[in-house]
Formats: sequence, C-alpha cells, structure tokens
Amino acid sequence: MTEISELPTTSSFEVDAVRAHFPALREGGAHFDGPGGSQTPDVVGQAIYDTITGPLSNRGRTTAAERNAEDAVAGCRTAVADLLHVEPNGVIFGRSMTQLTFDLARTIARRWGPGDEVVVTRLDHDANVRPWVLAAERVGATVRFADFDPVTGELDPTQIERVLSPATRLVAVTAASNLIGTMPDLPAISQLAHAVGAWLYVDGVHYTAHAPVDVQQLGADFFACSPYKFLGPHCAAVYGHPDILEQLNPDKLLPSPNTVPERFELGTLPYELMAGTTAAVDFLADLTAGSHVGQAGPGASRRDRLTASMTALEAHEENLRRRIESGLTALPAVTIHSRAARRTPTLLVTVDGHDVQQLSRALADRHINAPAGAFYAYEASRRLGLGTSGGLRIGLAPYNNTADVDRLVDALTALLR
Repeated sequence: MTEISELPTTSSFEVDAVRAHFPALREGGAHFDGPGGSQTPDVVGQAIYDTITGPLSNRGRTTAAERNAEDAVAGCRTAVADLLHVEPNGVIFGRSMTQLTFDLARTIARRWGPGDEVVVTRLDHDANVRPWVLAAERVGATVRFADFDPVTGELDPTQIERVLSPATRLVAVTAASNLIGTMPDLPAISQLAHAVGAWLYVDGVHYTAHAPVDVQQLGADFFACSPYKFLGPHCAAVYGHPDILEQLNPDKLLPSPNTVPERFELGTLPYELMAGTTAAVDFLADLTAGSHVGQAGPGASRRDRLTASMTALEAHEENLRRRIESGLTALPAVTIHSRAARRTPTLLVTVDGHDVQQLSRALADRHINAPAGAFYAYEASRRLGLGTSGGLRIGLAPYNNTADVDRLVDALTALLR
C-alpha cells in the first residue's frame, strides 16, 4: 500500500473526532454503504430519545407538550433551510423522498394535459423518474428522456436542451447520481428549463450528503433530500419555492391547515424525527469544530458553519476516493464506471469473471459493507450496459478513514488474486 499511502491527507478534517460519535462503528465493520443510508451519530439518537420521551402532544403554544411539538417542527424547518440555503416556509417534511415526490407529481400534474411534456433523465434514481412518468401518463402528457454518456458518465446540459420544447412543463434531474456519483451542471440545466417556462425538480438526496448545498445557486424550484443519507433519521424533506407552492392544491383533509407548507404534509408530523434531523444538521455544521472558527469566522451562523464543514468534508472524501481508485486501478479486470469530472465519492465497480453479489458477500464476511446492485437507478444501470444487476457500489461517508480504505483495497486484492 506504499504508493496509495503517499497521497496527501486532509488536515482540516479530524475524522477520529467524528468517528467517536458513531456507536455503530464499535462493531468493527468498515462501512462503504453510506449512499444507501449512513450510520447515525449519538447526538441524533439522543435528540430523538429526548423528544419522544419528553412531554409531547399535538402542536400548540398552551402547554409544554404542545410547545415541544411546535418547536420541533419550527426547528427542523429552519435547520433544513440553513442546510439548503432556502426559506423555511418552503420546507415540506415527509416519510421518504419517494413518497413526497409521488405526492407532488400527482399534484403538479393536475396542471398538465395532452400536448404538455415532462423531461426526465436516464441518470436518475427511479424515485425521480417513475413518479413523473406515471403522473404524465394519467393526464395524457408526453415524457421525454435525456441520456447521459455511458463512457464518461456525464450528463451534458445539451442532452436536456435536445428534448426541451415550449411545451415542457417540468424537468426532473438529479444533483448527483446515487449509482455513479455524477454531478450534472445544474445551473446550466436550470437556465435551459426556465428559458422554456418549465419548473426544475432536483433529486438532491445523494448530493446533500457530500457537498455544500445552495439551492438558490443551483437554480432548483424543488429540491429533495433525505436526512438518513446525511447522518439523520429515516425521513425526507422537499423544498419548494413558496411562490410555486402557493399555486398548488394537494389533496388534504378539510380541517388540516391550508397554509404553505403545511397543506402538503398529511397528518401528524413525526416530531421526534424532526428533532433528529435538526441534530443531524447541527452535527454536520460542527464537523470541523476544531477549525471552523478560522474558516467561517467567530460567532458564525449555522449556515456559514455548514458551508465550511461541508467544504472540508468534500475534500476529505475526495482524498479517500482517489486513494480507493489508486488501489483499484492496479487490480486486473476491474472496471470503475464512475468517471465524470464532478462527482461524489461513489464508485460503481464491476470485475470481469466475478459476480458482484458474490464479491459483496465475500467482503461482508470480512466485515466490510459494500453492497451490490442497481440501487433503484434502473435506467442508469441499463444505460451502462449492466442491466438491472448493476455493480459493486463503494460509497464514502464522514466517518470513513484511510484504514477503512486500505482494508477494502487489501480485501479486494486478496479476493481477485
């Protein structure tokens, strides 16, 4: 491993201090399964526990229990807004990104009819494809697919432009592929979509865990994310521009609020998960607690601390990704399908003569978690020529370190000899 170890390290990110907050790591496993769901820090679990076991009731301001519920909701909206750099009154909370996207697709499609068009891409997770396809089919609208280059993994904005028309009502695109990590040029895609009067719905689930997010700069009208991908509990949030949300009328109960964003949230909210989400955002903001004073300035806002921490995390994960690639490219018959210029630290790997599911199981026997499959990105996997079998996915998270990486590379080296 000498050649790999000579790659530079990221001094501004203290991974040992981060790892100390993850009880799951005490089991001794090396986790490269972050893209499917990260491990959870102790402070998030504590926030969930404190909220669910404390006085709690329906939201209000009369009793302590009511105030606790109200504060959990308001705190979560503000935290997610800081994470995404958006307005809190555009943050919709729900069970999963898939559920929220289906709900919004059905609602938005009421504005469509025959002659209208919606654009989706073959790079996306199916949760940002099928809801729009089904919603369009129900109202007689046309679906157009934009392709990515299977060799480079790039989704060029010209591929979006090629399928746009004055009839396009919405463009759905990922901010980062959960399968191969590609991060398309969203500002350019946003300009193209808005030029024809279309809304831009962005799947930011994979992206949000790995980079500073600024929805305003990205140009998204809607931006979806899932806290359990960035160290939080299993739930989701979608930001919708409040001016657009005011134009939409989802199905709702008669007594439920008609205000934005509450009219998009069905039933009682999971206050404990919202408290856990806030704790996860705060944990991300303090990832570089030892160095963020110099980066974000003393007394910095949570938004500024998030930007500094996520920038440092991005550099840390990039270093580890290069370390993995350096080791894997030395192995015979290994193909790394993640090749885009801008991408998350997510590698999709296939090996000639080896079944990726068997490789994944062999790694699991060594307590290395690296799952195999297409991970709901069916269109992308097929476009890569992998059918629905996909590949071995190696994904990084804030708690991964060089020891994890060397352990993975050494195990694959031994398995492929």
